[in-house]
Amino acid sequence: MQGIAKIFSGTGSQYLAEKITRRYGCPSGKITIQHFSDGEIQPIFNESVRGDMVFLVQSTFAPTENLMELLLMIDAARRASAYKVVPVIPYYGYARQDRKDKPRVAIGSKLVANMLVAAGADRVITMDLHAPQIQGYFDIPVDHLDSSAIFIPYIENLKLENLTFAAPDVGSANRIREIASYFNAEMVICDKHRKRANEIASMVVIGDVEDKDIVLIDDICDTGGTLAKAAGLLKEKGARSIRALCTHPVLSGNAYANIENSVMEELVVCDTIPLKQKCSKIKVLSVAELFAIAIRNAFENRSITGLFIHSQNRNK
Repeated sequence: MQGIAKIFSGTGSQYLAEKITRRYGCPSGKITIQHFSDGEIQPIFNESVRGDMVFLVQSTFAPTENLMELLLMIDAARRASAYKVVPVIPYYGYARQDRKDKPRVAIGSKLVANMLVAAGADRVITMDLHAPQIQGYFDIPVDHLDSSAIFIPYIENLKLENLTFAAPDVGSANRIREIASYFNAEMVICDKHRKRANEIASMVVIGDVEDKDIVLIDDICDTGGTLAKAAGLLKEKGARSIRALCTHPVLSGNAYANIENSVMEELVVCDTIPLKQKCSKIKVLSVAELFAIAIRNAFENRSITGLFIHSQNRNK
């Protein structure tokens, strides 16, 4: 018989879990993450979870200890006789490795899905997977939240005159098309060619950006190189203003310098990953309310469809 909902946090997402539990209206679960002298991880639940529905909040950004910690937490909850174990993964790491795009490479996102299921997860709650079809890698239910529920109200409040959406690469076109349709706005595409990972060889703009207020949208900002190059090219083509909205602020390497030195007015991100340093051009929006509602709906066996703004009728 199902007990109550309990929300626990891994080390990497404690800052976010605290926000989620405040909005959910329950205290954070008591857990200790013990480390042996050689770095080995051992999660210990400091309260009973027998018969309860356990939600484990942990983004799996680098280092890989965050993923390993989550797997061990799932196993510990399962062995403690939890009714159901639901990992809440705001940022699903290794999602960019979603296919064999060259010979003899791993499909990391599928491997991670297999490990989560093998550890004992009953369902997964996540946000903005790099490729939506990754949901199909799981043999358990996946609640795939959409950051548009957070970004659309923000864009509306900007009240931009000549709003045009831009995809920083062809792969983001479908994501941009949905939001552009919601606003009845135009869209353009920045088509890039890479020499190797994180290094752009060339980029061209497909579409008219003259005197337009451009909003670039992507799921991940890693080094910031793509966004900075796209913004510079859009400015050269006559764009009036340029800003970017990205769900997951991976921000590795020279990302902060790339963003700070770019022609973008701002980069708006979600708090699925904590920022490593401050940057005057980066603004953070919280996903806590969205995840708190998703957790409540999962616990109460209710639909999460209402959390997707672009699926609702637009009233004007």
